[in-house]
Amino acid sequence: MDPIRLLHFADLHIGMERYGHIDPATGLNGRVMDYLRRLSDLVEFAIDREVDVVVFAGDAYKNRDPNSTYRREFAWRIKELADRGVPVILLPGNHDLPASASRASSIEIFDTLRVPNVYVLDREDVATIETRRGRPLQIAAAPYPIISEMVSKSEYRGTSLEELDHLVTDKMAETIRALADRARQNPGLPTILVGHFSVTDAKVSSERSIMVGRDVLVPRSVLVDSAWDYVALGHIHKHQDLNEAAHPPVVYSGSIERIDFGEEKEPKGWVLVELERGRADYEFIPGHHRQARRFVTIDCDCRKSADPTAAVLEAIERRDVRDAVVRVRLRLRADQAPLLKERAIRARLAEAYIVGGISKEIDWAERSRLGAVNVEAMSPLELLERYFQVSGTPKEEQRLLLQDAAEIVREVNEARM
Repeated sequence: MDPIRLLHFADLHIGMERYGHIDPATGLNGRVMDYLRRLSDLVEFAIDREVDVVVFAGDAYKNRDPNSTYRREFAWRIKELADRGVPVILLPGNHDLPASASRASSIEIFDTLRVPNVYVLDREDVATIETRRGRPLQIAAAPYPIISEMVSKSEYRGTSLEELDHLVTDKMAETIRALADRARQNPGLPTILVGHFSVTDAKVSSERSIMVGRDVLVPRSVLVDSAWDYVALGHIHKHQDLNEAAHPPVVYSGSIERIDFGEEKEPKGWVLVELERGRADYEFIPGHHRQARRFVTIDCDCRKSADPTAAVLEAIERRDVRDAVVRVRLRLRADQAPLLKERAIRARLAEAYIVGGISKEIDWAERSRLGAVNVEAMSPLELLERYFQVSGTPKEEQRLLLQDAAEIVREVNEARM
């Protein structure tokens, strides 16, 4: 039999609006549309490649209570897959969970409405589903725990946060081992573990900057278990395999879109897995018809340049900024700061999607060249003359500029009288 074709993705975070502006075609924030277009691209890929099952490993939204528009946009894309006969597994992440166990998660509505081919696995459990071509797949779910449930128990009252972190880690490890034991009861079925948490040895990304609630850490050794043919993880935004070249693959798919400059150089996409009992081969897919929005940092040390603005414009010319989120980071001498023409820099960045900022690191040590003088006691013309002296302006040019400056000062003083 052909292997099961499984698509694994996570950390969608619909609702991230930073570095965005209103998209005139939809009325939504343009960065939100970036995430939604990437999800549409994933759906198109799954249909074109005739994927047998789609597994989402958590964090559909930025916030626990997304607005109705964001829910609608996520739902119709998921339903498009389900309507094509592709089962979709949804695991809640920490951004999807309510603050208390009595409230519904942001993705629970699929289960409530019993949407065909959509399975919300919001509790630790082992289930078997039938994939698109009729092959059974065993799935063990280890969603992000609702820590408030543990805290509310009388035996944990007064427990410090550090002790609580250890308790949650121990409980998650115990839960995953128990799931593995249950999965082994059906040894002939292809089996995956789906989880949303941090793992020891994983390389973190920008998820820390948008964390909701406390983090949960699971030992890597708990996941490297023969019960699993593939471990599909969400929560950390950097794509990586924590058991590379060994079985089972323990894979973070990573987020499908960049959140900020901390993810500038990270590939973004999803994972396509060919799965059967005892074997899983996977491929990272960076996109189908669309790619993640590029983030570009332009660093320019202008301290040795006679014209700092020209140096920055030259640095911009060497980079492709078209449709990218761009930031510019500059190193300047103190005497160069007034000479920088920020408007010209922004004009040169007109093809960028948005300018995320122009930051300036000023070498204030250069001010010591003014000498031991009482700057506050000096007149504007005296300060200007001192600046010309320390900046190496030619004598004749100094004389002419000071004459013009004296005339300007005189006119201003007369206008005030």
